[in-house]
Amino acid sequence: MIRTFLIFFVLISNVIFAQNRLNVIPYPQKVEFLQGEFTIPETLLLSVNLPKEETEYFKKRLGSALKFQNVQKNQGAQLNHSLISGTEQKKEYYSLEISPKNIQITSYTPQGYFLALQTLIQIMEQYKETKKIPAMKIEDQPKFAWRGMHLDVCRHFFTVDEVKQYIDYLAMYKLNTFHWHLTDDQGWRIEIEKYPKLTQIGSKRKESMIGAYVDNTFDGKPYGPYFYTQEQIKDVVKYAQKRHITVVPEIEMPGHALAALSAYPELACTKGPFESATKWGVFDDVFCPKEETFKFLENVLDEVIQLFPSQYIHIGGDECPKTRWKECAHCQELIKTNNLKDEHGLQSYFIHRIEKYVNSKGRKIIGWDEILEGGLAPNAAVMSWTGVNGGIEAAKSKHVAVMTPGAYCYFDHYQGDPQSEPNAFGGFTPLEKVYSYNPIPSELNEEQAKYIMGVQANLWTEYILDFKQVQYMIFPRLFALSEVGWGTSDSKNYKEFENRVINQFKVLDKMNVNYAKSIYNISGKVVPASHGIAYELSTSQNSNGIRYTLDGTTPTINSNIYKSPVPIPNSLTIKSAYFEDGKLKSAVSSQLFIISKATGKNITLEEQPSENYSFGGAFTLVDGIIGNGKQLGKTWLGFQGKDVVATIDFGQKTAFTEVYFNTLENKGSWIHLAKSAKIFVSDDNKDFKQIKEVGKEEIQTAQGKIKLNVGMQNAKYIKIMIENAGIIPAENPGADSKAWLFVDEIGVN
Repeated sequence: MIRTFLIFFVLISNVIFAQNRLNVIPYPQKVEFLQGEFTIPETLLLSVNLPKEETEYFKKRLGSALKFQNVQKNQGAQLNHSLISGTEQKKEYYSLEISPKNIQITSYTPQGYFLALQTLIQIMEQYKETKKIPAMKIEDQPKFAWRGMHLDVCRHFFTVDEVKQYIDYLAMYKLNTFHWHLTDDQGWRIEIEKYPKLTQIGSKRKESMIGAYVDNTFDGKPYGPYFYTQEQIKDVVKYAQKRHITVVPEIEMPGHALAALSAYPELACTKGPFESATKWGVFDDVFCPKEETFKFLENVLDEVIQLFPSQYIHIGGDECPKTRWKECAHCQELIKTNNLKDEHGLQSYFIHRIEKYVNSKGRKIIGWDEILEGGLAPNAAVMSWTGVNGGIEAAKSKHVAVMTPGAYCYFDHYQGDPQSEPNAFGGFTPLEKVYSYNPIPSELNEEQAKYIMGVQANLWTEYILDFKQVQYMIFPRLFALSEVGWGTSDSKNYKEFENRVINQFKVLDKMNVNYAKSIYNISGKVVPASHGIAYELSTSQNSNGIRYTLDGTTPTINSNIYKSPVPIPNSLTIKSAYFEDGKLKSAVSSQLFIISKATGKNITLEEQPSENYSFGGAFTLVDGIIGNGKQLGKTWLGFQGKDVVATIDFGQKTAFTEVYFNTLENKGSWIHLAKSAKIFVSDDNKDFKQIKEVGKEEIQTAQGKIKLNVGMQNAKYIKIMIENAGIIPAENPGADSKAWLFVDEIGVN
């Protein structure tokens, strides 16, 4: 009897918990449910003492669902606010107490009150049907001070109204920093009164690249002039301030400067002429570190600082090729005169000078992690994008850092199966991966971790042509970023978070936001099986609704019902889709498998791939999937500056005569074909014998698609060594940087 009662109690508790679990993003730090309910009235009585601007925002957001009336607190006000004194660290703290009688918000600042309103709006949305909100007390504040979203307006431009919409999205989900990328090779987007040619010339380009980068195709249409006037920028900054969002401008230097050089070629190391870039990528012509350049940049920064009250000014600092500096007599003399080690030291000299000037204006600089090259400027903050190492190095040297690693925080990457997604930059960063990110690197101790200021996601717009596509790429991943930045994400509870995401879709629907529905689509994952591989299918919905075929035909409701990973015994195409109530609810997913004697075997790598391009790890090289050269998403492993040394264990001696693999060439993205490849065999995984070698010319002739006849072999192990191209040579994008090597599948027949 006691056991039965306990089971009943647990079941009832779980039901109550499920009913009371808030559909709020980001989830608050502490939620305590109390006795009773607050009934949402037709007219909500507002205390006349509420902060005005924030309350007007609240009324506007809920205006279609509620009426409002201002009353004195002692006249039965149902929404009240108390402002208490506290420290700077408490400026985003709030408590929100909902009782049967009223709603009480307490905060140290109007910003805390504003954040409380965001929570309240979501709670009211959750309980709008029943009109009954459970009594509760929430105590909440963010873990990280910098919770940002970036928007590139240079590759493609977005209007003032669209930028304001973007800011609204940040405010709704408690992000507090808008990083506005205003200058780049493809366009200069900010009016500088002292230098009118920046917008007269630099804000337009003769055409734009379209489609996949490897296609090297252009639209032939002039783009621009597109830029923001200073009055428009003031308007955007004021709009953001009302939503307690800081706008951080980015003025790129010393690289990514072609648009500026097209207007003022005298600032380069060579005479030009220059034009705004029509291709995406990195270009050799950069700002020359001469006095007139520094004077130009100081004058630009003077106007920028007047427009933006932010503590930090972003000065870029990334992807600056040193080709022109190496060839420039002035630069070489500057290196010699200042006892600089090399061109990397010259970059550090450049950044130090800019920092000193910005500091003299009472501001600080922040830059991409390449500003670490040659030594970090004294007061600089680092935005760690190439991985986490930049942030680790900054924090260990007592510099603040914002973590924005591409593997987790680049929202221009694919978020679903690349075959069913719009063209994107590459990489594979689905919602679950963003949600799994912890901005505090494990390499830092407690004291060093204090220098991690926060987290940010970046939206580069090479492949984003309009604002509908902006919406598609940030939602729903912005939800995950929001909760990561707030400090309440828990990857173990991803499914619960995903349910809250789906509930937020109702809000986005009402706002006519074009969010990605990738989480509804079928996600496929190759897993090892007893006799090779199997294909694991999943969806955010009930997996019982998945249907699949193995003969290449389109699934119907009468096709095979998915129950467990599907064995792939031979080369075939599996197609899958999700059905609900007999109707197709997802895109049809298709995957071709090419099975070889290496498929599904144990494989080890001596060097691990870059985290940006590591989906599936080493197993990706033996998963039976040939990569698509136009989609660097799930099917390729990428290695920057590293060779691929892979050893495959067949499990027993195996006869074969052929080995194949593919590498990519996309020089604009710093991806180069392999320099060479060698094949070895062994029976004990210790003593290996070389059986084949292929050189650079043969790889280039085959365009990276290598199929080698190795004669009759019979071995238990095979080792493939694929040599990286090394340092990118001059006159190539990314010259002097480490080349990328991409490999998809290693097959043995």
